[in-house]
Amino acid sequence: MLKFIGAVCIIIAASLFGFLQALHYARRPKQIRGLIGALQRMETEMTYALTPLPELLASLAKQTVEPLAGLYRKTSEQLTGSSGMSTREIWQQEVQETWKRTSMKLPEQEVMLQLGHVLGMSDRSDQVKHLRLAVSQLQAEEVDAREEQRKYEKMWKSLGVLIGGLIVILMY
Repeated sequence: MLKFIGAVCIIIAASLFGFLQALHYARRPKQIRGLIGALQRMETEMTYALTPLPELLASLAKQTVEPLAGLYRKTSEQLTGSSGMSTREIWQQEVQETWKRTSMKLPEQEVMLQLGHVLGMSDRSDQVKHLRLAVSQLQAEEVDAREEQRKYEKMWKSLGVLIGGLIVILMY
């Protein structure tokens, strides 16, 4: 009876590991899509409403879900506070901190870091051009992320269960 309970626990643990890995592949395209939507809203606000950057980022924080909402909220808070850092430094710091909590990878992070070089530093039309460039780059990454999801999500789910079964067979 004790062996059976141990075997079930091993299979469950390995299966959960596989499902957690698959979850990262499922979350990445959704998070990229959310990032694209936020950047498009940012472009609209800059173009038509002429909203200052701290207010714009605070508004985006309310409209997006975590962990990306934290990026916009913390950046807005630091911009309105007197931290003595430039917009670029604040943006880079917050992007790097936020990326640890996302399922997104380095290419998406690089796009966001490049965007930080122009936020608040150039005129509105230049910032809009860079936002459009970032959106197009992220759309390409979304296509890649969907392809990876299609390839690897089922694999990780199956692999978790199979590895659990293999461990149980090898132990007994």
